[in-house]
Amino acid sequence: MENAHILTLSCEDRPGIVAAVAGALAGAGGNINEAQQFDAPQSGKFFMRVAFTMTPEALDGFREKFATISDGYDMTWEVFPKHRRRKVVLMVSKFDHCLIDLLYRNRIGELEMDVVAIVSNHPKESINAAMIGDDIPYHYFPMEKGKKAEQEARIKQVVNDTGAELVVLARYMQILSDDLAGFLSGRCINIHHSFLPGFKGAKPYHRAQERGVKLIGATAHFVTSDLDEGPIIEQAVERVDHRDSVDELIRIGRDTEAQVPARAVRWVAEQRVLIDGRKTVVFR
Repeated sequence: MENAHILTLSCEDRPGIVAAVAGALAGAGGNINEAQQFDAPQSGKFFMRVAFTMTPEALDGFREKFATISDGYDMTWEVFPKHRRRKVVLMVSKFDHCLIDLLYRNRIGELEMDVVAIVSNHPKESINAAMIGDDIPYHYFPMEKGKKAEQEARIKQVVNDTGAELVVLARYMQILSDDLAGFLSGRCINIHHSFLPGFKGAKPYHRAQERGVKLIGATAHFVTSDLDEGPIIEQAVERVDHRDSVDELIRIGRDTEAQVPARAVRWVAEQRVLIDGRKTVVFR
């Protein structure tokens, strides 16, 4: 496992990139196990993800040589151990189904992450505390009127102190300020129902049922200062009809809202998601 690594890169598209990458890996004694690439026609950028094996002794030499190659292509690139576990902070309000699902999947080994903290604007007793356990630090930061900046400063402190590489808003029902959204840019995933921009605000499933919607779903996206407008990582939908009550729509929506973030977190943890402006490239 210590020989398995992931290389991700992006740059302006031009001839010779794949050959340069493959040649550098081969020259350092690396063996490519999986390679995916994409030429983005709108942005003109090239994206690539390569899973490879290489001895630890050879890896430093490869990094040094590849840095020279990347300069010629003006690449943004990173190399990670394939099985590196991401440090993750989970944030939640009262609806804890996404949180509990992520914790369970992590416990059974589906996700390459270490949950270093849980942050909530509600006390631990208000959610399923028994499912969380006592081994993960739980931070209760209430949202008090006129003290949003102070509350968010405490969130920043947790992220910094834990060394978190990823923050997941697992149904955290507070709008982040531009300051906090900027602080978490590129490393924060949000989950919400996919009715947006329709049915904003409270009780979206009630209003959707009143309108007779035929599809419901969920979206996972990176957080930006534009509310619910960040690059989308994953979406899913389920078909419903006139027979479904509000409770049934909520049940179906809750299931979808748990599945979508799990896939998004897994892909991000496995270095399968690269950002292309307002979109993402996801190498599944």
